[in-house]
Formats: sequence, C-alpha cells, structure tokens
Amino acid sequence: MSTLRVAVPNKGQLAEPARAMLTEAGYLKNAGLRDLVVHDPDNDVEFFFLRPKDVAIYVGEGTLDLGITGRDMLVDSGADAVERVALGFAPSTFRLAAPKGTATSIEDLQGLRIATSYAGLLDTWMKDHSLDARIVRLDGAVENAVALGVADAVADVVATGTTLRQAGLEIIGEPLMQSEAIVVCRDADPAHDAQNVRTFLRRLHGVMVARSYVLVDYDIPNDSLEHACAVTPGIESPTVSPLHDQNWSAVRAMVPSVDAHRVMDELYELGARGILVTDIHACRL
Repeated sequence: MSTLRVAVPNKGQLAEPARAMLTEAGYLKNAGLRDLVVHDPDNDVEFFFLRPKDVAIYVGEGTLDLGITGRDMLVDSGADAVERVALGFAPSTFRLAAPKGTATSIEDLQGLRIATSYAGLLDTWMKDHSLDARIVRLDGAVENAVALGVADAVADVVATGTTLRQAGLEIIGEPLMQSEAIVVCRDADPAHDAQNVRTFLRRLHGVMVARSYVLVDYDIPNDSLEHACAVTPGIESPTVSPLHDQNWSAVRAMVPSVDAHRVMDELYELGARGILVTDIHACRL
C-alpha cells in the first residue's frame, strides 16, 4: 500500500481549523507552522500545504489522493474532483453585493460588471440563471472594485458580511452557494477506497463526532432508571452498572453537546445525582 498523499490549505480561514482537526485525528504531531511538506511516518501519510484554491486541482489531476478545501473552491476550480465529506467548519456563503440603493434583485445586475475571485463559480451560476453580465476577474479584495471604478457589483465569499458593509455594499438576493470545509477526492464511491483512505476518513469522522458529543455519567435510583435511560439513550445503548447500594445504578452515555445542560436538568428532576459531563477527545463508532 503506497503512502497516502493529502493536500492541506496553507492559509485563510480553512488553514488553522484544518490543521487542528488533523492534529485531533492523530496526524501532524511534529509539523511546524511553516512546513510545506510533512511526512507522518507513524501513519504513512504525506501532507502538502497548498493554496486552498489549488487543492482541488492537484487532487483532480491525481497528483494527490485527498485534499481539504472549501466547497466553493472545488466548484470554482472545475477540477475533476468530487466532494467526499463535509467537515463542519469554516461555513460561508457566496453572495452578490452592490452599492447601497443601486440594486434590489438579481435582474438589476443585467449588463453590469461584476468583480469576483471566483470567476468559474460565478460564470456557472450566471449561465444557470440567465444573467448576462461581464465578469471582472480579480485575485482578492474584490470589495474595493466598485470604489475603484472597475466594477458595478461584486460576488464574493461571505462569512459575516462585515467587510462588504464597510465598503458601502449591501447583499443582493439569496446565497449563490452555501460552503464549508470539505474533503475532496477523485472517486466518490467508498467501495473503491484503499485502506489508508478509509482510515483517514474514519479518523476525521471520529473527530467530528467527538466534537459533537459529550459523555454523561450519573447515579440514578433504580425506580427511575428506565426514564433516565430514555433521556440518555446513547449511541447504541447506555452503559448501566450496579452500585454498592443496590437501590442505585451508575449510567454512562454519549449525548449531543448542545443538549448537555437540558439533559442534566431532566436527569436531576428524575433524582439523578453526581451528574458529570466530560468532553470526548477521540472516538470510533
């Protein structure tokens, strides 16, 4: 089995959370922040730190096996790569924006100049929506294009919209695309995965689950045990252990982290005591 070759974004909003997720998954233990290539001999994986917009191209050409990038960047690249797993971080939207009071709908942009760093994505969207406008291709800071006179509107990736508002622009219509960090590969069929690909994806899934759940431990009177287990059903089933006091049991179960306080309240009302919540650092389901 050959070494797995993985592309990782080297800058932007994807870079730090991607590195953090890989570290939580057991990779990049000795990687430096300025390393361009990192070989992980313990896991037989080689990581290449690339511009986020280039990741899908390298994967699509078959140079690298997997890559972490944004959904918007995959679509914009036109590369022969596919989305395999959504990673749940770096959410953003691709939006149109124009100076305040100049446009209220997409139709108002007909015949105008639209500046963007995502020309491929915008061009595809315009064709699908019969919008006839001229694309002005820029490499960044498109929010300044209108003020500098090279465009009438912009299309850009938006996280909060603050930058656009500071430039005197307002968002038009619904998002052209919802994006987040994803894993890209050349083949979307899991049946074709090599063992090292399956292991890599399983580890990332384990990190996502660990981030989404907490472990709850509590003691409960036996006459309330069934009700308590209904509150904390766990993944397969809660773990129930007898205590020295035969009228009580100890229960352990995974619960969604967003529900942790509600679950604790419900358990307390049922008579549970010693309720403890613990973060999960890694798991396999």
